[in-house]
Amino acid sequence: MSTNPTEVAVGAAVLAAAVGFVLYAGQVTGFTVQSDGYPLSASFRSLEGISVGSDVRLAGVKIGTVTDIDLNPQTFRADTEFLLKDGIDIPDDSAVVISSEGLLGGNFVEIVPGGSPFNFEPGSEIEDTQGSVSLISLLMKFVSGGDE
Repeated sequence: MSTNPTEVAVGAAVLAAAVGFVLYAGQVTGFTVQSDGYPLSASFRSLEGISVGSDVRLAGVKIGTVTDIDLNPQTFRADTEFLLKDGIDIPDDSAVVISSEGLLGGNFVEIVPGGSPFNFEPGSEIEDTQGSVSLISLLMKFVSGGDE
């Protein structure tokens, strides 16, 4: 069996492109393993549009990822955990809001920093939260005149 150097080179290039595509797809979809960072948690009334792998942003810059979502059967709220990059200290009076990228864009978790000189410790819970706002409910209030 003879091996043509051109066939070997083309095969290696195709294999390298396939590996690169898999790595890129993993980063885009949030399936990358991030071990560097520290966890924080928050509890939301509504997490509409947020799932594991959603971005956590501060000033529009991605600083973390949602790592776990669970329904609390006692409070009927969505308990959420996220992993933030090391070196980004969040003041302990900060708020967490579910924001939208626009009418047709996806939702993400936004941290609104406070002014406290003290920062959250790893594993802390952010108490000040605002859940997602349903576009359908807003349109229904607008159409019905806002009496509801």
